[in-house]
Amino acid sequence: MPQQSLTYGGGWLDRASGSRTDPAWLASKLASPGARIIPMWRDQCLVTGESPIPVRLAATEAAEVLAVAAEGPVFLGLDGPDGVFAVDLSALAVTRAVEVTGADRVLDVRALVGTLSPSEAASHAYARGLLYWHRHQRFCGTCGGRTDTRDGGHLRVCPSADCARLFFPRIEPAVIVLIEAPEAPDRCLLAQHRGAPEGAYSLLAGFLEIGESLADAVRREVAEEAGVRLASVTYQDSQAWPFPAGLMVGFRAVAATEEISVDEDELVAARWFTRAELRERVAAGHQLDRPDSIGRQLLQAWLDAGD
Repeated sequence: MPQQSLTYGGGWLDRASGSRTDPAWLASKLASPGARIIPMWRDQCLVTGESPIPVRLAATEAAEVLAVAAEGPVFLGLDGPDGVFAVDLSALAVTRAVEVTGADRVLDVRALVGTLSPSEAASHAYARGLLYWHRHQRFCGTCGGRTDTRDGGHLRVCPSADCARLFFPRIEPAVIVLIEAPEAPDRCLLAQHRGAPEGAYSLLAGFLEIGESLADAVRREVAEEAGVRLASVTYQDSQAWPFPAGLMVGFRAVAATEEISVDEDELVAARWFTRAELRERVAAGHQLDRPDSIGRQLLQAWLDAGD
């Protein structure tokens, strides 16, 4: 697959991991004239305008926003010399969150893809994922005590001297794979997932389990869901997918046989598609996958390779 920056990635901010452990340094960055705050409400962006633009506030002018937030701002990184922070307003009613930020409404960042620059999409998705983790890690899973924030929001700590457990942001890796038929003509395997719209086909995917490598997970998921054995598995690329905490890892594989036996649980159907058939589906109005997804990139790269 061509190497390019997938949506929500690209390393646009310097996360300053060597400096964010210093509270004085963080305070100086928050107080600087160039500091910016990204406000979020229950995983959604606060936006303004007919063509929606996410609100970004100057930190020096956001005293009211910081005062009404349930927790302090989370440090995302540096944009040049300037700090970029995120603040969670989920404890407020949506009308109050809109009012205090000067927004018009709230929208998911995925609804804004195509209108945001790559760096804006990446930073807002990053803010979404990190704030989601904070809301769901307020208490220690070992002793039940309320956790404290450290390192600019990249660590939570149980304050109990008898526990003192550390909690880092959770990542949930998943695999997604484009499977090619073992013999000519060139074909790829797509499946209809239970609950998907009628006639909607997509690549196979699934979460990594404990004790598995990524390639192990690909082989298991494909065997469990479609009954297909794989002859080879090759890594392609990975994509940040903080919805809420994913990492999508993309692969291409070649099947050992063309036999299919769907599990009728996760999948209701699966079949091999030629490039011509996929192009016909696109022409008829079917999407290859979400436009911001690595699945679309895998399918488009396969189509672009030609017959």
